[in-house]
Amino acid sequence: MAHPLSTPRSLLQTEGTVAATPAPPPALQVGGLTVAYGEKPVVFSVDMSVAQGTMTAIVGPNGAGKSTLLKAVLGLVKPLSGEVRLFGLPLSRARDRVAYVPQRASVDWDFPARVIDVVLMGLHRELGLLRRVRPAHLDRARACLARVGMEDFATRQIGQLSGGQQQRVFLARALAQSADLYLLDEPFAGVDAATEKAIIAVLKDLRAEGRTIVAVHHDLSTIRAYFEHMFLINMRAIAAGPVAEVFTAANLQRAYGGRLGEAQVAGMQAGDATP
Repeated sequence: MAHPLSTPRSLLQTEGTVAATPAPPPALQVGGLTVAYGEKPVVFSVDMSVAQGTMTAIVGPNGAGKSTLLKAVLGLVKPLSGEVRLFGLPLSRARDRVAYVPQRASVDWDFPARVIDVVLMGLHRELGLLRRVRPAHLDRARACLARVGMEDFATRQIGQLSGGQQQRVFLARALAQSADLYLLDEPFAGVDAATEKAIIAVLKDLRAEGRTIVAVHHDLSTIRAYFEHMFLINMRAIAAGPVAEVFTAANLQRAYGGRLGEAQVAGMQAGDATP
């Protein structure tokens, strides 16, 4: 007779087999998120899941809540309801694993800071309250600038740079954080072609290293070339998944309505528009 506390053989791991490794939690998990400015909802009951090690574009028309969604994830705006998890943890326990690149328009470019100082801001947790910058910190900051092609501008005042150069510097600041999740709000808006090419190359390198990229993106013609996954939103979630499945005429019309002509949608769906 079997011992009363013994486990039947059928419930045990078969001899010689290896137990399955649990799937890692999503890099970003949003559930039932609602955000309002005053009495006007901007994001309404949105669910979103982003797997680790992927590149996802958040796409939708102006006023769809794309930037607000990112800010709510980061705790920069307070939601009315909903939950946000980063790597299975609340923001308070995963903040050091996240880097954020804001829209250029939201930055005070007259602030008297050099390029190298801006990048060093990405190391604020290591520098501490006394902000003691050691040679190793400077080396890391310069390496991040080199990665975005801005190593020769380290001592330049940030306001003296072009828009594309400023965006590269803020990406370098994010790189200095050595984060696992990078959240970017329209990183290609208002930049030159060379900067756009440099930024997407860095983001794809990060993806190859196993990092997760989530970017608000407005240029429908480059989504297929730049991203693997797509989250389509217009206040509410419209569709989410691999670009090949989500980037359809029907989904785009649901999100944009009459703002996109039928010919434009058909051309982008067919891949006629080139990055």
